[in-house]
Amino acid sequence: MAGATVATNRREARRPRRIPARAPCLAVLLGGCSGMQSMLDPAGIAATRIADLFWVMLIGAAVIWCLVISLAVYASRLKKTPVSERTALRLIIGAGVVFPTVVLTALLVYGLRLMPELRTSDGDLTIAVTGEQFWWRVEYRLPDGRVVPSANELRMPAGATVEVVLGTADVIHSFWIPALAGKTDMIPGRTTRQMLKPERPGIYRGACAEFCGSSHSLMAMTAVVMEPEAFAAWIEREAADAVPSGNARGREVFMASGCSACHTVRGTEAAGRIGPDLTHLGGRESLGAGILPNQPDAIARFVAETDRIKPGARMPAFPMLPEDDLAALAAWLGGLE
Repeated sequence: MAGATVATNRREARRPRRIPARAPCLAVLLGGCSGMQSMLDPAGIAATRIADLFWVMLIGAAVIWCLVISLAVYASRLKKTPVSERTALRLIIGAGVVFPTVVLTALLVYGLRLMPELRTSDGDLTIAVTGEQFWWRVEYRLPDGRVVPSANELRMPAGATVEVVLGTADVIHSFWIPALAGKTDMIPGRTTRQMLKPERPGIYRGACAEFCGSSHSLMAMTAVVMEPEAFAAWIEREAADAVPSGNARGREVFMASGCSACHTVRGTEAAGRIGPDLTHLGGRESLGAGILPNQPDAIARFVAETDRIKPGARMPAFPMLPEDDLAALAAWLGGLE
């Protein structure tokens, strides 16, 4: 008995443990079902309709797959005798013609019913977004006629219908915030539009979904959905000039290094239009089009190592700046709110 027990224990020890091996795979798969960039965790009307269509088609595909497999098992394992020619003809016409036609027609009608709600032309707010290599130029077009510039971040009030007017300054880009809506291409020489109606306040992640160059994968966007009152207060602050951070040395470095030739900081002499508007850089959620945290050390690193952090970007790196000047510049930029 003792020998048998030892042999059994040895076999159990050699037997591969499958459950722990499967657990990481399951965690990875389930991890895509939620989060700030998940289509399966919608926070807007358009994304909700896309998710509904996805689940309907997934369930329908699963049902059809089960029917086909069941029919194959029945024909190959259970019914060993051949069927008549009439039965075979009925099966071909019914399962091969009638059934697919009915199912595909039903799916088409169901999908078309969703389109009018996603294509409404009445927006409470208009935001123009222009794709550049490799960042996003953003302009809020307010009902009173004011245009408020920003960059790399989209802020919207929850419950409002937002018309996003899309364009590109160079190559084809694709605007995509999975938790809020589907993809819309940005094509040179054309203006496209996307209607967003965010429902749940929070921070979501968007990205360029069309290969646009060497830093395509580093062209992200932060989308912030706010309560209407908070958004109204924020847009008024965003429309105002920059609040000086008090770091006079940082401002001197910004002007002396030529940054003002490409960037605008409203309230100062900087009025460049080539690069992103930096007027309220300190109040944004991230840096470099969603790839770095908005912290002074990250600002300093981006300025000094632009070519390494974002290859192909048109902004030159400034590794020649002394460490003290770089720190002062980063502190000044980070204080612009």
